[in-house]
Amino acid sequence: MKTIAIDFETANEQRGSACSVGLAWIEDGRVTRVEERLIRPRDMRFSGMNIAIHGIRPEHVEDAPEFPEVMDEFHDDFRGSTMIAHNAAFDFSVWRASLDLYRQSYPELTYLCSLKMAQRIWPQFLSHKLNIIAEHLGLRFVHHNAAEDAVVCAQAAIEMAKAVKAAAVHAIPAMIGMKPGRLLAAGYEPCTCKRA
Repeated sequence: MKTIAIDFETANEQRGSACSVGLAWIEDGRVTRVEERLIRPRDMRFSGMNIAIHGIRPEHVEDAPEFPEVMDEFHDDFRGSTMIAHNAAFDFSVWRASLDLYRQSYPELTYLCSLKMAQRIWPQFLSHKLNIIAEHLGLRFVHHNAAEDAVVCAQAAIEMAKAVKAAAVHAIPAMIGMKPGRLLAAGYEPCTCKRA
């Protein structure tokens, strides 16, 4: 069972304005592949606030492909995979909004939220933001770089699997009362946790 961590950065406040995507593959309890792609947003409108967060400017993406072409490259990787994102509600809303913008159908896949998992597995942490979790795990990374965020999400998920003695990341939900989210051709179902 393949698990892929994903992270998007956006050009502005619109969810359909993805300007980069990072992916980290988890196999046999370790990160085995990392990919990052710049994305040219359809309207090329970048907000100063977003640039301040991730450092990506219009000139960085002017020659990059648009969302459909970037994501099509990984189409076969996504099929049958469990996807994971830190604050999946954001990343999967970016994915859906971008697909909606280009009038493309949603891929069929299952996804997990490592933020919700961390809240359940490490309730003692004062914050469950990705940079705080990285600090607790002794991981160094450049926050808001899509590839580095995806890698830290993947590494945190691997540590969470160890913490609950799950055989693999995709086995965590059954152990913590989480219902995985799903993207479906007809829509989506959010990732949720039962009340403790």
